[in-house]
Parts: sequence; structure tokens; C-alpha cells
Amino acid sequence: MLSSDQGEITLDGTSIAGLRPEDRVRRGLARTHQINTLLTETRARENVAIAVAEREKHAWRMMRFGRQWRACLEEADQRLADMGIADIGNELVRRLPYGKQRLLEIAIALALKPRVLLLDEPGAGVPSTESHIIHAALDRLPKDMAILIIEHDMDLVFRFAREIVVLVQGKVLVRGTPAEIEKNDEVRSVYLGRSRQ
Repeated sequence: MLSSDQGEITLDGTSIAGLRPEDRVRRGLARTHQINTLLTETRARENVAIAVAEREKHAWRMMRFGRQWRACLEEADQRLADMGIADIGNELVRRLPYGKQRLLEIAIALALKPRVLLLDEPGAGVPSTESHIIHAALDRLPKDMAILIIEHDMDLVFRFAREIVVLVQGKVLVRGTPAEIEKNDEVRSVYLGRSRQ
């Protein structure tokens, strides 16, 4: 949403820095937000179906084409099943527990068929009693998709990341494998708040 101060942002070698957010989505970049951006007065499956309709370029015509909308709803049901939340399809979003709302937002992003998925704190605000559903959903994400997770929950980070970039006040402190990051004394003192024994 913001222009970069410096550097380049490329996808498959092509700059996407000057593109509008919707054009970046069309190029294969999707994201979730730290705070949900859902249509709370509609059903869960409709939230996902709208993303499918947008991807198929008939979102604004869907009221005229019942067959196309039904196909979008069918795909939405499958996306919810893929996230392990098929049972919420007909529920109003505002009635869903927060953890399931987080999964719904991931299902919406996946409905756009991204090549790169940005997850902004997928575990934020999810009660500890529901955190297992976020972990299970992340386990099911496509293995051929590039995923960038911005997260403060270090258990989640160490469980899923292959490479970790640690930022302190907007600057890169260090990057490496989870094992390298866990052993790094500077990271432990600055970010994890403890020294290695």
C-alpha cells in the first residue's frame, strides 16, 4: 500500500513497485492483514466466492450470471475445506471465533491463486486455545508457493520458517536458518530477551 523509500521490489524479475495493489494481485501476490478485513455481515463462503469471482474477472457481473456465481461458491466451499473449516461456510462471519476468521482470511487469499503469499501475523489475536488451528492450516499450505510470514510468535516462526530475517527498528539484524537464528547471541539478547546458556 505504501511506496518504498529505496530498493526494488520484483516478482519473477519484473518490478512491481509502481503497480497498484490490485495489479500486484493479478501478477500473483496475495496477502492477509494483521487485523481482519472481512465482510462480517455475509457468510464465510460468500467472502471467499467474491475473491474467486474477482480472480475470474466477473465479480461485477456476478448478479447477472447465476451459473458463474454458483461455480464461485463451489470453489469457495473447496477452499474452506482445504483450510479445514468446511463447517463454517454458511455461518455469518461476525459469529465466527477469531481463529476461524483468521483461517477464512487465508482461504480468501488462496482463492486468488497466488504464487507469493504474504501473511501478516497470522496468529495475532488468536487465543492460545485456538492457535493449533492456525498451525494446522499453515502445515497445509501449498509447498510450491513462496510464503512470507511477518510474525512475533517465535514458536510459530521456528516451527514453519526455512529462512528467518530478524528486523530491529526497521533494519535487518541478521538472516539465517531457524537453527542459526536460535543460536545467535545478538538475536537472543535483542529479540528473544535471553542469553544462550
